[in-house]
Formats: sequence, structure tokens, C-alpha cells
Amino acid sequence: MPGMLDGHLTEDDSSENRLRPSRLSEFQGQETVKENLSVFIQAARERDDALDHVFLSGPPGLGKTTLAGIIAHEMGVEFKVTGAPALDKPKDLAGILTTLSAGTVFFIDEIHRLRPAIEEMLYIAMEDYEIDWIIGQGPSARTIRIPVPRFTLVGATTKPGNVAAPLHTRFGIVVRLDYYSDEEIIRVLRRSSELLDIAVVESAFPLLAQCSRGTPRVANRLLRRVRDFAQVAGNGRITEEIVQHAMHRLEIDSYGLESHDRTILRTIIERYDGGPVGAETLAISVGEGVDTLEDFYEPYLIQRGFLKRTPRGRTVTGLSYTHLGLPIPKRPDDENQELFV
Repeated sequence: MPGMLDGHLTEDDSSENRLRPSRLSEFQGQETVKENLSVFIQAARERDDALDHVFLSGPPGLGKTTLAGIIAHEMGVEFKVTGAPALDKPKDLAGILTTLSAGTVFFIDEIHRLRPAIEEMLYIAMEDYEIDWIIGQGPSARTIRIPVPRFTLVGATTKPGNVAAPLHTRFGIVVRLDYYSDEEIIRVLRRSSELLDIAVVESAFPLLAQCSRGTPRVANRLLRRVRDFAQVAGNGRITEEIVQHAMHRLEIDSYGLESHDRTILRTIIERYDGGPVGAETLAISVGEGVDTLEDFYEPYLIQRGFLKRTPRGRTVTGLSYTHLGLPIPKRPDDENQELFV
């Protein structure tokens, strides 16, 4: 089946699966989202009906796939997973839809990357629970409609603006996930450390949280890596000193910026006088793809106030200069403003 791959799980993959909550009550953070979903799920179950289609958007690593699995678990139905790039032809989608059982939660990751022909097939399936299928070729070709069971489509994307409007409007439940606060990340880390049986000193949690980019996936990854340093360089217990040592070795600073984040900021400052610089030019300068730059690095840098997107391109802020220990340049505009003071 498209998108379903067999293979061996790595240590991090298996740990990540162990850490995924299966119920809303276990999911940390996103309180408003959880409360609303709880109401929608309870109402659908009381009606003995499939949950309305759900659209999940937000930066990577915030729990979109986890929430989709929780919805299926809370509804007590089957959970099917695929990615939009794996759905190459309409027959791929038809093969999945026609084998679903009633109420199944069908999760499509990166839904903004669906092909137009597959989107059009989804329109009818989402509204009428039928799919159009062409039989024969040439003048003798005819279209028949094949019924599919009532199902819940959960679409996830990091680029909601790239989802076609006709598809977006067919989702009855729209959810936006935001970056976590340090307090919410601490709750995630406490739960993960208990599940992984990692000894952590209470004062070490805030240090880990502030380096986690407001993202549970990053927090759990750092927890596992710091555990390694605690095991080899300490007595297996994560302390403040171990966290500081590990962050220094991993080149992660107190804002959660990694070496490549700082390279992006330095490149804008040193090569382009602080900006503005276009995304494609910047991506080439730092050796990254434009999509990686826009989807992974920029959202956090913008959210934390290091970077601005302007109509002319990317521009660093004063915080970038301060954080990198560089003097903030006086621009011509600043001098002109002083003349009128």
C-alpha cells in the first residue's frame, strides 16, 4: 500500500513510538485544541457517526501525526497512514479508499503536495463518499461512481497556504498547532523521562526546555542525546552540568539555535549587510534547499525574533547581532532620523 514501508526501527524510531500518547489526556500542551477535539469526538461517538474531516497545520514536530493517531484511538476505529508524495496516481488513492472500513481515520501527511488529479478524486470522496472511476478507453469510455465507507480524512501540512482552497474548505474541523511554551515542554520532558526510565534532576528540565525550540520532537531528541552524555561522562543521571556540557558539545545555545541557525544569521549579516536577501539566494549561500530553509529553519528564527520576512527578502533583527556578539551597524536611515530629533 502506498506510503506504508516495512523496515527495521532504529533506537530513536522505537523510542519515538513509545513516547507517542494514545489519548488526549496524555497529550501535553495545546490545551484549547485538546478541549475542542474532545467535544467533537464525544459528539461523533454519541451520534455513532464518523468524525468530520480534520485539517491539521503547524510547524514540524508539534504532534500532528500523534494527534491523528489519538483521534483514531479515541474514536475506536482503524488508523491508516500515508504521505501525499506516495499517492502518485488516482488508482493509488482509489485502492486505499475502497478498502477502508466504516469510520476509519485516513491520515495524509504533507497534504499540500497532493497531485491535482488526486485532489479532485478526494473532493467527491470527502463530500459524497463516492469516487469517480473511468472504465474503458476512447469513445467507449464511461464513468461510474463507486461508493466508499464513511471515513474521516485527517490532512496535515506545514504549509496551509499551499493547500488548494476547494480542498481546504471541505474540512469541517480546522486545527492550528503553535510552538510550545517552556512550561509545556517541561511537562513533555517529564513524561518522556519517566517512559524511558531516565533519571533527571528537576533543575535540569528548564535548561533542556529552553534549548528545545518549543518543539516536543526536538525536546525528546535532546533528552535521548543528553542521556548518552550522562551515561558516558557522568553517572547516568542528567544534571544541569551534564545538560550544559551536552549542549556545548552539540553546539546548541540557550535559545535552542544550532550551528546551522547561527550560520544563516551570520551569512545574512556578513555577506548581505543584514539583508534583505531573497530566500533562493540565501538557501544557495548556506547550502540548503529553499523548502528546508522556509519550513525548518525560518519559522523558529522568526518566532524568536531573530529574522524578519519582508517584501524584499529576509532581514536580521538587532537581537541577531546581540546574540552573535556583533555590533549593531548604524544604517543611513538611523542617521536621517537623528537629523530630525
